[in-house]
Amino acid sequence: MPEEHSQTIMAVDELQAIIQRCQILEEADFKGEDFNLFQVAGQKCLEDGYAAQLLEVIQNEKNKVIIKNMGWNLISPLVRCIFMYKQEDDKREHCLKILDQLAQLCNPKELFLGLLEQIEQTSGEQVCQTVMLLLQPLQTVLLKLQTKKAYSVGLSLAMIMNQLTPLPVPYTKQQIQEDKLGLCQCCNAVVDFAKPFVNEVVKNMEKSSEYNDMELKEELLKFCMKSLKYPLLTAQLEQLEGIEEHPFRHFATEIIDILWDIRELIPLVFLHRKGKSPHWENQEFADIEQKNSADSLACLSYLMFVQHFGMDCFPVVFRTEESMLSKGLDLFESCLLRMEDNSLLHQYLEFRDFINVPQDLVKVLTLCPIEHLRKKSLNILQLFIDKFDAEGKYTLFRCLLKTSNHAGVEGYIIKNIKDQIHLSLTKDYDNIWFTGHHLISLLDLVLLLPEGAETDLLQNSDRIMASLNLLRYLVIKDCESDNQTGVWTMLAKIEQNFLKPLHVGLNMSKAHYEAEIKNKKEKRREAHSSNMVCSVTVSGEKMPAMTTEMQLQVLHSALFTFDLIESVLARVEELIEVKIKAVMDENS
Repeated sequence: MPEEHSQTIMAVDELQAIIQRCQILEEADFKGEDFNLFQVAGQKCLEDGYAAQLLEVIQNEKNKVIIKNMGWNLISPLVRCIFMYKQEDDKREHCLKILDQLAQLCNPKELFLGLLEQIEQTSGEQVCQTVMLLLQPLQTVLLKLQTKKAYSVGLSLAMIMNQLTPLPVPYTKQQIQEDKLGLCQCCNAVVDFAKPFVNEVVKNMEKSSEYNDMELKEELLKFCMKSLKYPLLTAQLEQLEGIEEHPFRHFATEIIDILWDIRELIPLVFLHRKGKSPHWENQEFADIEQKNSADSLACLSYLMFVQHFGMDCFPVVFRTEESMLSKGLDLFESCLLRMEDNSLLHQYLEFRDFINVPQDLVKVLTLCPIEHLRKKSLNILQLFIDKFDAEGKYTLFRCLLKTSNHAGVEGYIIKNIKDQIHLSLTKDYDNIWFTGHHLISLLDLVLLLPEGAETDLLQNSDRIMASLNLLRYLVIKDCESDNQTGVWTMLAKIEQNFLKPLHVGLNMSKAHYEAEIKNKKEKRREAHSSNMVCSVTVSGEKMPAMTTEMQLQVLHSALFTFDLIESVLARVEELIEVKIKAVMDENS
């Protein structure tokens, strides 16, 4: 025990001796040896548990110049000791006070580099702890910087995000509540760290509408874009029962608030402005940058239009447009509900507005980013269809099949045509518009592939399945001897324009996707890893980077769709063959 006390006294005495020697020197006369001796003695005091004595030295006004120049050397041993002591330990409290004093007294530039170095060197489970420990002193130092502040803020945020990115994002309710690595807490702490710099940008923009110092604004924009990519792109953002304040929902709100405050939310959402992109000589780096930006923008759109984050601060114009659209749909729905079904005469469709209305509804249900308005628009379109007489419905179906340019809408209209045919075949009176030659003319638009065998079957699968189901219904319900629908009259045309090209298209598509699957599996074996990231092209468009396993799932899903189409096609052809054979047997 006396020996330990002697060693400690020796460490403190060594520190005091160095301090006394440096006190009589001018700042310019400090040598490299002085810095090294100060660091070694200070580190020994910390490691031996005598942070209190070191704190007294640092707080001594006489040592102000020494600490200003040499104090930053203590950051590394100081951080180690803070994590070594337990929360309630007085020695840890002394170390935290030393850290605060160093932030106040040290040369900002030197301390900035020292703090950043500590963040860069941390890894694994200590990443979030280290970042949260150093955020406050780092913020203090950055606010004191006189030059290159924007660059230093950007470097700090980039370094922090780079260190956080490898960490797994908590997803389940239990993982979020446990926050084992501290990521949830850390992300929100980083936002608080950035707020003084956001306020600085806002203040400068308020002073002048021609605010030209864009550097700090650009760095904050980069931070927001990185945050949208990680952790928000992979985070669970649904409201979870039992979690009063969802940390990632709070983080998302804060990021959108920053974008709004620095006047970048509107350009990002509507103009896809992403700030200055670095010029990459290496094309691979340029592609990665572009991919990351696309992911960030996709996440932002999801937050805005699906989760409705930031709608309170979103442009009044947009909120007005949403409100107007919602009111317009409500008013139109109210008018339609007052009318009886089948009561609108087809002659109304001679007025241009009556044709424009369903086309506008189609635009809303296919293009509107707000989900509840899309669903409402579809319901109102059905209401609108229901109100017309048979000829009016017939005219609407022809119009929408020709103008919607959307396989899902076309599939929906074809289902409506099937329903009208069913009513015509089961009612006591004949409906000339959904039987006979009128129906044949309509079926010419339905029972064909838009581009023959070259048609993208995956993209048009909704329309194709609806057409096959309609044809199956017609073959089952309408006997060749009756031929009320005319389907048997146009059977040769249906086979030529629809069934044969569909067979060829299915064979081509299945062969292509099976070859892709085989190719992916071979590449996976070569790479000895299913986590190798690569890309796949579908319908002529390059899909986002995915693991080989994810790509294989997409490709298998496409094959399943083709199998489903092929199964229904086989059933239709079987029914046709059975019906024709039955008639031939009767005639023989």
